[in-house]
Amino acid sequence: MSYSVGQVAAFAGVTVRTLHHYDEIGLLLPGARNHAGHRRYGDDDLDRLQQILFYRELGFPLEEVAALLDDPATDPQEHLRRQHELLTARIGRLQEMAAAVEHAMEARRMGINLTPEEKFEAFGDFDPDQYAAEAEERWGHTDAYKESQRRAATYTKDDWKRLRAQFDAIHRKMADLLGQGVPAGSEAAMDVAEEHRRFMDGASYTCSHEFHACLGEMYVADERFTATFEAIRPGLAVYLRDAIVANTARHQ
Repeated sequence: MSYSVGQVAAFAGVTVRTLHHYDEIGLLLPGARNHAGHRRYGDDDLDRLQQILFYRELGFPLEEVAALLDDPATDPQEHLRRQHELLTARIGRLQEMAAAVEHAMEARRMGINLTPEEKFEAFGDFDPDQYAAEAEERWGHTDAYKESQRRAATYTKDDWKRLRAQFDAIHRKMADLLGQGVPAGSEAAMDVAEEHRRFMDGASYTCSHEFHACLGEMYVADERFTATFEAIRPGLAVYLRDAIVANTARHQ
């Protein structure tokens, strides 16, 4: 059987315009056309569309989806296995976040003050307080660390929530650029990297461009930071690092 573009759009929950775009960029070419030149999609086309939508849901940009699907070394079963692993990991992460949010909601309802270890619980697995001793050992002698500690001591719980919301918004901006396929060295990505640096400078410690570049490298080198960014969008840790490096070079 073959299906019209309208039928496929309805099956997949996408717009006809999206299917036209996929055709125009060579990502999903209809298997046939009728005598009037209208697109007709077969079962193989539907299978490919399913793969495309899986990868898009996981945050892969279209260019990377095309490269993955057109790799002759990877068979369809391998795509499904990889997607299953990624989706299972995301489901687990979302379940953990939902539990943390429920805990925070219950604490607020009962008027309970969350402990320092709990204050970022609703926002992910990486809690800075969990590594407080390690941070002090590595950077306790630096002016930046002492400045960060002084500022942190003045913040209320509402301050922490406000700062976290601002920081998350910056990361989402960067993730959106990655998802759109915008190069890390573009003006747009560098502008968000500069926004990231200014946030650090205003919220924690004096953050020069050179110091910011060191942070970017740590986001990739330290698997705990990397995991935090990868949970937002696959590839974000490296993309953010590269944007920071480009922004640092722009200001030299």
